[in-house]
Amino acid sequence: MRSPRPLAVSLAALAAVILTGLAACSSAPSGPTSVSEQTLRAIEADSGFTWEKQPVPLELGVTHTQNSLDSHDPDAATERGMDILRDDSAIWQNIHLMGFGTGNPEPSPGDYDWDSLDQRMELTEETGGKAMLTLCCAPDWMKGGEAGDTDWTTLEDNPLPEHFGDYANLAAEAVKRYPQVDRVLVWNELKGFYNQAANRWDYEGYTEFYNQVYNAVKAVRPDIQVGGPYVVLTSLEQGTTDASDQVTGPWGAADQRALDVVDYWLRNKVGADFVAVDGATKTRDDVLPSVLDGTQKYADLDRWLRERTDMPIWWAEFYPDVPENAQPGAASPASATATLAAVAAYARSGASGALLWGPQGDPDLAYAALWTDATVEDGGKPTPLTAAWQWLVPRLARGDVEIGRSDASPIVVFRAPDGAVVVNASDEPVQVSSDTETVGPWSITVVSRNS
Repeated sequence: MRSPRPLAVSLAALAAVILTGLAACSSAPSGPTSVSEQTLRAIEADSGFTWEKQPVPLELGVTHTQNSLDSHDPDAATERGMDILRDDSAIWQNIHLMGFGTGNPEPSPGDYDWDSLDQRMELTEETGGKAMLTLCCAPDWMKGGEAGDTDWTTLEDNPLPEHFGDYANLAAEAVKRYPQVDRVLVWNELKGFYNQAANRWDYEGYTEFYNQVYNAVKAVRPDIQVGGPYVVLTSLEQGTTDASDQVTGPWGAADQRALDVVDYWLRNKVGADFVAVDGATKTRDDVLPSVLDGTQKYADLDRWLRERTDMPIWWAEFYPDVPENAQPGAASPASATATLAAVAAYARSGASGALLWGPQGDPDLAYAALWTDATVEDGGKPTPLTAAWQWLVPRLARGDVEIGRSDASPIVVFRAPDGAVVVNASDEPVQVSSDTETVGPWSITVVSRNS
């Protein structure tokens, strides 16, 4: 057994432990985590532990992907997953116009098929979420294919410039059909919009596309919130080709080509209500110093964005990676703690929204989820992330959470008037008293305060 890492706090006798939920505990020899109210107070009082109040409310949501509580899944598993989803799991539920679980909405010009989108909208309504629509992807005939065909291998191709107006009209039809949609994201990760000859994003083409879609959507729904550019903020090794020499941190350096997309779009868009980006914490070469160093990227990029715009910042996707010695995935405590570390970075740095990609566990996705794979009979069950995420969703949306951490410790604490979530974002137990009490590796504990 590794010796617990000490946290610089001195505790008196421990008070009774009051736990409202144990979102994750490690099977490591250190045993289950037990965090008391008195331990929390000692952590809060320690001079090395600093607190930051979230500057703006943070609304968490989910993006439904290929498999997500679909009608053809086992009934019991689907109902369990729906119970989790409706229990404070998402302020927003995001759906794609085409792909990622929905079919071709306009196989031929003027021939609409809304069945799969209708089903996803019904799921959102049944589970009490606010609807968001990602305006991606495009029917084949807008990309040079044949009308009536759907070749899913070309899903990530962009519409041809001569069909930008056709796609804008499709987007307008969609927001007219679904008045429950309050917010739209224009496209997804600039798919297809890359200038290979220049080795950079085709931000001119994307922005022209965005502007046509924005105008068409606002013409029929002036109330709807529209945002972009939804670019991947890739991390590179510092000093390498295309790495920014200004936007850097312990996580690496931002890819300057992605930053250029944001700058061009901000200067040339016809309008926007929020800015949307996404990104993972590992570098392109799979380097991750630590979970907390990696998630610092989100806070640093939020501050970079804030220097350029006062629009709300939304993370349309985020992928908090874990070290090589940790097993990632929906059932992984390490992935759950990395996700909460990312949420802490967003809350500290003033992000307004973050969407969890794929809330349903998927064996092919090496990130946290909120319920296990509901395509199997025993699926739809909580994961290591579920309880803490559900506790945080309403409190972060109210804007009354403080985030605490020390540079000398992997402990992260979310503190609200009625309790806290304590996270150990490392694979080592952390000693929190002069006796034997430890916070276990990759552990998450929800603690209720006495009223």
